[in-house]
Amino acid sequence: MSALSGIKVLDLSRVLAGPWCGMTLADLGADVIKIESFDGDDTRGMGPPYIGEISAYFSCANRNKRSVCIDLHKPESAEVIAALVKDADILIENFRTGTAERLGVGYQAMQAINPRLIYCSISGYGRTGPDAERAGYDYAVQAEGGLMAITGARDGAPNKAAVAVVDLATGQNAVIAILAALQQRHHTGLGQHVAVSLFDTQLTWLANIGAGVLFSGQDAPRYGNEHASIVPYQDFKASDQHFVLTVANEKLWLALCECVGHPEWAEDPRFRSNSQRVLNRAELTAKLQDIFGAQPLSYWLAALNRHGIPCAPINTVKQALHSPLSMANGNVLEIEGIPMIASALKLSDSPVEIRRAPPKLGMHTREILAEAGLDFDHYAALDVVR
Repeated sequence: MSALSGIKVLDLSRVLAGPWCGMTLADLGADVIKIESFDGDDTRGMGPPYIGEISAYFSCANRNKRSVCIDLHKPESAEVIAALVKDADILIENFRTGTAERLGVGYQAMQAINPRLIYCSISGYGRTGPDAERAGYDYAVQAEGGLMAITGARDGAPNKAAVAVVDLATGQNAVIAILAALQQRHHTGLGQHVAVSLFDTQLTWLANIGAGVLFSGQDAPRYGNEHASIVPYQDFKASDQHFVLTVANEKLWLALCECVGHPEWAEDPRFRSNSQRVLNRAELTAKLQDIFGAQPLSYWLAALNRHGIPCAPINTVKQALHSPLSMANGNVLEIEGIPMIASALKLSDSPVEIRRAPPKLGMHTREILAEAGLDFDHYAALDVVR
């Protein structure tokens, strides 16, 4: 049995943060019903590539779900939603603040139908304050939340992360909050309103960089592939290609000194401690680059691994997905002809199950309405469902 077997989730969200949250719950065993407009989730049209009518973007966040099409603008949709909500455990929405209420699916209305419901709202900038009603997108929040300012080459332009990390982190935060609310419900018997935002998540994920700014009062510069407060912790170029070296403590530093043939550096006052290495970053980096540039990557990976020093080649996405490690860990799988990256969650007694491919638009509407005791043909004739 999966960890969340018997938990019913209504996923009214779209694009990435909300769907990622819903998919994570589905992977853990919840029955997730994706409620879509007649046009479907925006990501259905974000391609190519496609396999049939399923885009890669939609696929990455919507497996293990069933799809139902409901026009929430039709008054009769309230009857359908009420029937679905009455025995649901969780509802996820990421409408602009105020939109769910205008559509009749806000927290107060849903809680009145089902007091045990855990209602999760995902917004761009929070549900209160001057920007509460702004639409939130990952790229914009990476910019406003400080991430782009610290990403990119030291002397180059600010860059966004290639993956929508703010959306994904917000989706994970939503999962954490929902599971905490489920646990609280065991004690109280009642649900609650859970709220997370892209902007709040981005600020918390500044982590050590944000803490450094608060400690020092100085703004954070861009370090490119270097680390703000650990040296050496960056990429270097062997004679043939780049690799990454992560010397994160003094034990590893001593091992590196031996590996590169300079044991005397361990006592050199310029490099003896990490603090000194940070202050003398440019000098040490230049010395190491001269050494690493004299041999090919294969030589250095073997030498560094012999000394127990964490290092890695810089793989392309295709190389990473099809690497021996990925294959050994079962990171790539296929279901119903759709290839996908497996869940990273490993539970010994209630393992994650990939049960369904991402659904075609509305393919489960009739089935889900029947489970709720509703006549599909009646509501279809009113153009409320498809």
